[in-house]
Amino acid sequence: MLRTLPRTRDFSLSARLVAIAACTLLTILSSRVTIDIGVIPFTLQPLAVLLSGMILGGRDGFFSQLAYLGLIALGLPFDARGLGTAALLGPTAGYLVGFVLAAGVAGFLVERGSTRGWQRWAAGLVGIAILYACGLALLMARANLDLSVAWAAGAAPFLLPDMAKALIAASLTEAGRKFLRG
Repeated sequence: MLRTLPRTRDFSLSARLVAIAACTLLTILSSRVTIDIGVIPFTLQPLAVLLSGMILGGRDGFFSQLAYLGLIALGLPFDARGLGTAALLGPTAGYLVGFVLAAGVAGFLVERGSTRGWQRWAAGLVGIAILYACGLALLMARANLDLSVAWAAGAAPFLLPDMAKALIAASLTEAGRKFLRG
């Protein structure tokens, strides 16, 4: 097991840009694995978001998800429902914005000393909590829902699967970092 994980600034700019683009692509691809279960679809995106942050680190994980959000803002249909810019105006907008913050914070926590699996999982759970906070806030505002209804539609069905995604991301972090180092 690695004692410390390399920080993103240890990589060349070109290597960082390729890694950011790869994680952006991973998020796009994970949006294609969608189960439409209601207002908020079930996707593999939280796994991709957490992997982006945990492997790339806070700064580059943040940028990978910011690039993903930027592509959607440009009108490209890379969100789970293929809406493009309209996704940023709908009930899922908060989750999309939350991707950026979740990757950044989870990555920051892993960079700053989460050397054990349970610590990386905890960082992933913090990322999921941020994702839910952003997502539920805008879901409540956009769909005019109270917290209990928003929770039932936008968080409760995803809680256990997202905890599992955080665990998977935590377990893949070390291998992803080794891959980046070549």
